[in-house]
Amino acid sequence: MPNPLADDLDHILHHTGGLWDALRGRRLFITGGTGFFGSWMLESFAWAQERLDLGASAVVLTRDPMAFRARMPHVAQHPAIRCVRGDVRSFPFGAERFSYVIHAATHVATPSSPSTARQVFGEIVEGTQRVLDFATHSGAERLLFTSSGAVYGAQPSDMTHVSEDYAGGPDPMDPKASYGEGKRAAELLCAAHGRAHDLPVLIARCFAFVGPYLPLDAHFAVGNFIRDGLRGGPVRVTGDGTPYRSYLYAADLAIWLWTILFTGQAMRPYNVGSAEAITIGELAHVVAETFEPPVPVEYGRPRTARSAPERYVPAVARATTELDLRVQIPLKDALRRTLAWHSRTANVAGI
Repeated sequence: MPNPLADDLDHILHHTGGLWDALRGRRLFITGGTGFFGSWMLESFAWAQERLDLGASAVVLTRDPMAFRARMPHVAQHPAIRCVRGDVRSFPFGAERFSYVIHAATHVATPSSPSTARQVFGEIVEGTQRVLDFATHSGAERLLFTSSGAVYGAQPSDMTHVSEDYAGGPDPMDPKASYGEGKRAAELLCAAHGRAHDLPVLIARCFAFVGPYLPLDAHFAVGNFIRDGLRGGPVRVTGDGTPYRSYLYAADLAIWLWTILFTGQAMRPYNVGSAEAITIGELAHVVAETFEPPVPVEYGRPRTARSAPERYVPAVARATTELDLRVQIPLKDALRRTLAWHSRTANVAGI
């Protein structure tokens, strides 16, 4: 069957060009292959392998190989990709050598209790240390760690875009900040381990995204809005719609991550996302109008005038000026592509 992501994968290949020569005849190890980031990295790896005859191979670490095969059978069955069972905190090393490691495994659940907070923090930190040790053991030339904009904590109200130089952080007294604190601590481990073992570690601080494979039943507003629309509406905004976010399309995300892995500067974090801010309320209406016919929008509470709305929007000048990375696919097009993928694949499980 034709790959429903063919246009997106060609887009990735077009904008990554000669970067793939770094993988020619090499081996890649990736954690989090069943997640949003990992799915796109594997899809684009397989596509580049076929189109460019790289002679490369990839090993994917997952807790549930059967679920991986059920979710992405065309990737799991690819001859250049092998899936192995294991927990990122305790998987065995073995004697295999890998040129590149991508650590994309993460905990996506929002901590709902102190015990959950401990679990989220522990999985991020322990898993990252395990992967760092593995990368050194396997002779990796480079390691990409997908961190998060959550490391900055709450964005100051007078800061429209948060840059990599901002030295803020999550509130350590708030258990709900365990994800951001975990990613922050993991970055510290990356810096310490990388310098101690001469391992170039690339840090991608990822913000918000939209595209195929994004969960529609998690805490991602755009995913929930798409789910509501697929159900026939209304699109439900739980609050008043005033917080600001920005969204990068998944195919552009893959371009940014591959570019950072192969050409980024080690120990120099790069924000990954779009700098084009949009309120949650505006986003809900854009999503609703993407459907034919458009669906209604409902708010959990009336909009209120606030002098300092919440923001979660990155400054991306570092990636733009140093790596020549750009937003190639605008939000409205990104939403249309995402909905088209759901239509082509009937991938509406849980809706």
